[in-house]
Amino acid sequence: MSDANPTGGFIPRDRNWQPDALTPPYKTSIKRSPQAALLSFPTSLSEETSPVFGHAMLGDLDNDLIHNFAQSGQSAIGPRLIVHGRVMDETGRGVPGALIEVWQANAGGRYRHKKESYLAPLDPNFGGCGRMITDAEGFYEFRTIQPGPYPWPNGMNDWRPAHIHFSIFGHGFAQRLITQMYFEGDPHIPLCPIVGALKSQEAVDALTAPLDMKRTVPMDSRAYKFDIVLRGRRQTYFENRVEGM
Repeated sequence: MSDANPTGGFIPRDRNWQPDALTPPYKTSIKRSPQAALLSFPTSLSEETSPVFGHAMLGDLDNDLIHNFAQSGQSAIGPRLIVHGRVMDETGRGVPGALIEVWQANAGGRYRHKKESYLAPLDPNFGGCGRMITDAEGFYEFRTIQPGPYPWPNGMNDWRPAHIHFSIFGHGFAQRLITQMYFEGDPHIPLCPIVGALKSQEAVDALTAPLDMKRTVPMDSRAYKFDIVLRGRRQTYFENRVEGM
């Protein structure tokens, strides 16, 4: 995204930077990865420019996962967090007006999903999703609880680290990027086969949010900082559109 090209354009994929599509230790990548030679098609004007979201669509508590699903006078169970950061382009300029959607498991590691199979209890006051729009300088912030790790049927005893999923929308229909944020110090990070698909420690660090004691609220919430770079040499690792916006 830039003033010269408001739709952001689409740049070639750097396959040396992003994980390989086929990573056998991450078992579902075997079926999900391409089985034939890849083809590249130019995007259409409609994909790059429409439809778009309206900024009036957000509610007052959309960026407060502690309360946006809770009954009156109640709140979600778990350690309270502030997650904040900045969405930037490859030159470090903030990207304003980007819609960020987040979703996560509850403090016990369970998602509110009808096909969820993990036996951890649901929190009746936690929906697990929220959204916000970056400000004029590209900054964002939301409140939530610390998600729990959970087992998944990849191997005999594989666990996902605690994480929050991020979806970032630009100014056009095709401008959507998906990634996830891990938490500094989580011992499950180096054990996770999905994290293991990344090609360097630098890549893992780019997806790991450090504790930010300067933004904590005393006696209330810890804080973690997670910046997102859309493209370029410092691009965040994205799951769906690895060439960036």
